Amino acid sequence: MRRHLSWISSVVVIAGLLVGACSNSGDKKTPDTPVSREANASPGVTADEIHFAAIGTKTNNPLGTCLYDCFIQGINAYFDYRNSEGGLDGRKLKLTTTIDDALAKNKEGSLQIINDNDTFATLSVPMLATGWPDLANAGIPVYSVPWYPDDMNGHDSIYASNGVECIACTRHFMAYAPKVLGDKKIATLGYGVSQSSKDCANAATDTIKLYSKETGQQVVYTNNGIAFGIPNGIGPEVSAMKNAGVEFIVSCFDINGQKTLAQELKRQGMADVPILQSNSYDLTFMKNAGDLFEGDVLGVAFRPFESNGEGNGLALFKKWMEKSGSKLTELAEYGWIAAETAYQGIKAAGPGFTQASVVKATNALTSFTAGGLVPAIDWSRQHEMPTQDDPATHGPKQECMSLLTYKGGKFEFIGGATAEKPWLCWPGTDRKWSEPVPTDFQ
Repeated sequence: MRRHLSWISSVVVIAGLLVGACSNSGDKKTPDTPVSREANASPGVTADEIHFAAIGTKTNNPLGTCLYDCFIQGINAYFDYRNSEGGLDGRKLKLTTTIDDALAKNKEGSLQIINDNDTFATLSVPMLATGWPDLANAGIPVYSVPWYPDDMNGHDSIYASNGVECIACTRHFMAYAPKVLGDKKIATLGYGVSQSSKDCANAATDTIKLYSKETGQQVVYTNNGIAFGIPNGIGPEVSAMKNAGVEFIVSCFDINGQKTLAQELKRQGMADVPILQSNSYDLTFMKNAGDLFEGDVLGVAFRPFESNGEGNGLALFKKWMEKSGSKLTELAEYGWIAAETAYQGIKAAGPGFTQASVVKATNALTSFTAGGLVPAIDWSRQHEMPTQDDPATHGPKQECMSLLTYKGGKFEFIGGATAEKPWLCWPGTDRKWSEPVPTDFQ
């Protein structure tokens, strides 16, 4: 649920200068002296390499999805790409420390990274980001995925594929998606044990209400107290939605929860009711579910694989993922984006970079897009959470989301989004209703 970058700033230091000697017989040049790298005493930086740590949840991942491994695949693919060009100022980028936090030990793993003091920055994909305050206090740059706005909030050294986002605030796309399909009776669902899921469901309810005059929509059923994992099924809730005449569901569940919901909808004869999902961009999972997700809508915050890769980083991502023999996944693209953020921040910091100077340089990037993989983010002001009343001060210049529907075993753009302009964007200056503008970022 929830962007970044400036390109090419040289950090090469020339150790020698070309000198000429004049004589009556003409000019003569001495041979070029070799390029040398400025000495750097930062943790994890050697004459030949920049070392990184990765920490995340592999063991005990309650979602059962490819989280940690896929994130690392994207990181390594990006490092392979940059290293094929000579690395950064001649230094290779290398993942030298990998830690499985086993869900409950993110703090312990983060403290290990701090105490070892042999890596420059940390790439993190935890289920519980309990170690982030320690990493931030130690001044270690952290690069992650866009699911932890509360943990990112106020920390100017923690980065994701978007700025700090207000999950509890209204979002245009939650009302626009059912409007595209002509649906007006809406249900909103969330887990009771997860505050972010509850906030998401409440935001969906508030969104439908806020734009009801313009869309004609109304919330006819809402429930933000569903048990995580839906262990007892969701039959009574689906029956209540059926009785209420629900035509469209905004779901704040995980991918497995959406499947349980879709199965029950089909069982009760409501298979034609679309679900808006924000974290189910997994074509293999969709296909393996048969026709359960047919007609459902996905909100995707990064550049979808179905979009045009010309002139942006998508083609490079696909190329280097293929070279590594890895599958294209949402988490791998997030890993690539995280690594790109780290690279560009170090490059912008210049020779003799330190952890502090990289944070400062990254926070001077005011239109970072990870090479067109995410909508533009201004890191000079998007480390603070925006509010419902003030979306502009700390929010994105544009509120953007890519909308796709699942049909016939593939994802298709809807609502005006296209392969060339995959995002639908609204002005970030206020929360008034307007039609979105199909947009591309480079």
